[in-house]
Amino acid sequence: MEFLYEYGLFLAKAVTLVVAIVVVLIAIVASASRQKPGKGHLEIVSLTEQLNDIKHYARSVLLDKAAMKKLAKEQKKEGKKAKSDKDKKEDEEASRLFVIDFTGSMDAHEVERLREEVTAVLCVAQKQDEVLVRLESGGGVVHGYGLAASQLQRIKEKGIKLTVAVDKVAASGGYMMACVADTLLSARFAYIGSIGVLAQIPNVNKLLKKHDIEFEQHTAGDYKRTLTVFGENTEEGREKFRKDLENIHVQFKDWVKSQRETLDIEKVATGEVWLGSEAKEIGLVDDIMTSDDYILSHHPAREIFAVKYATKKSMAEKLGISVSAAAESTVMRLLSKSRHWF
Repeated sequence: MEFLYEYGLFLAKAVTLVVAIVVVLIAIVASASRQKPGKGHLEIVSLTEQLNDIKHYARSVLLDKAAMKKLAKEQKKEGKKAKSDKDKKEDEEASRLFVIDFTGSMDAHEVERLREEVTAVLCVAQKQDEVLVRLESGGGVVHGYGLAASQLQRIKEKGIKLTVAVDKVAASGGYMMACVADTLLSARFAYIGSIGVLAQIPNVNKLLKKHDIEFEQHTAGDYKRTLTVFGENTEEGREKFRKDLENIHVQFKDWVKSQRETLDIEKVATGEVWLGSEAKEIGLVDDIMTSDDYILSHHPAREIFAVKYATKKSMAEKLGISVSAAAESTVMRLLSKSRHWF
């Protein structure tokens, strides 16, 4: 009996503890769902210092004491010479390389960070400076990537050299951005191109009719809605939809041609993609090089800075409870509003 009593007491305590934990978790989740995302902030990190630290660590591991001592003397001598040269050129501002990363999704929401990063760079950059954008995107909505390309155009309009490096993919809307560059670099096996326009929309009208479900849609204006998900599509609506696609494709080709004048636009504007080495042969990119090699080629001659606009995650995002809601929202926006995308 005493054993059963103690066991029952232990079980009651365990249940109480579990209930208390569940209540606390529910309170945290409820609070997280009401919390608004924090305001973003700018982060500027010296890549020059990071590269110097890597070099110093590698040498400390690989070199013996005698070699390290000899290297220290050489570095001290070089440091004095560098300081002397700096004093002679104190009236001249050193050239800097600003690095911005852009990894784009279908809805191109990353453009909000890009515009902040570009604005920050333009506030401090001088004519002798350069901006390197490490770009990765397979494309997405027309209006989103159009704005993203315009953000890069702002750099060129200020007379600052713009270099874009593609390590993996710059296709469709991604290439719309990349082609703005004064110099466009690509890794050998990166995907480049896809100068075309895509639109697709499901239609469940036959399914609704099969189950005797009526759907009504009223518009003011002949082409307010050309194709519909639930209603019955007409040949006239399909034709207008195709014309809209062709018009966007023409605008896309004109944009690429204005940025890369020597390009045979009719040859490349077929929606195809090419590997970096092939893209160089037909003029889609200027050189085969990774972003890492490009940055190293400017070290230590230039000061190199990474510029990033970071937003503080809400508690809901940290807990991961808003992922499905965000995904659902994105899909619905694509279906209901953004009929065309690159």
